[in-house]
Amino acid sequence: MHLYSRQILLDGWDIEAQEKLKLANVLIVGCGGIGCTTAELLARAGVGKITLIDSDTIEVSNLQRQIAYTEQDVGFYKAEILAKRLQAINPFIEVRAKLEKLVELNSELLISQQDLVLDGCDNFSTRYLVNAVCHQFSVPLISASAIGFQGQLFMVEGESACYECLFPKEDHANESLRCADSGVLATTPNVMASLQAHHALLYLGLGLTPLKEKLLLWDGLSMKQRIVNFQIDENCSTCQVI
Repeated sequence: MHLYSRQILLDGWDIEAQEKLKLANVLIVGCGGIGCTTAELLARAGVGKITLIDSDTIEVSNLQRQIAYTEQDVGFYKAEILAKRLQAINPFIEVRAKLEKLVELNSELLISQQDLVLDGCDNFSTRYLVNAVCHQFSVPLISASAIGFQGQLFMVEGESACYECLFPKEDHANESLRCADSGVLATTPNVMASLQAHHALLYLGLGLTPLKEKLLLWDGLSMKQRIVNFQIDENCSTCQVI
């Protein structure tokens, strides 16, 4: 009660909402600039079970924006180090680390068990896979991305339009659009991670879906933010699957 007292004091957020967080199972795909910040915020807020999946190890260049890691962590698995950090921050939650890449072979079992999936990975192939499996098992998905000075955020839930409706595969096959190749300001992924974690708490605690079928666009140079609607694409291969 003392740990979460500032949340429970909120108008519209009570012990029942906090209990919903405690009972929630959340999967975080990618423990990079977005994933490590989102995971820490959810751990501090009291999300009961957090599963992290990432096969990468920590590099010196990650330290500029991936705030969960220090120089002493270089060379170790991101998911493993992040899990230890989250458990130290909040011993009342359960954290699991999967030191592997999310692929077709392991995705169905892992995603189908979740109440919510948070995608913060940096490649299109994984994003499309996460989207397809979430759609297959009707698992809500909140996806965040960041590159340069800009970020995007949206939610897929129920029978809503999906990631592929918004970004058709044939238009986004260029895997070079990654932080490692294109650069990113230290703050950009952390801004998007905070927004992603905030939306996750609204959904898990209060059942709110403010970005369902809506794309939030954040511009870090002008400090402007806008939200645009999107709809199901009749040619979407994911939505056509029965």
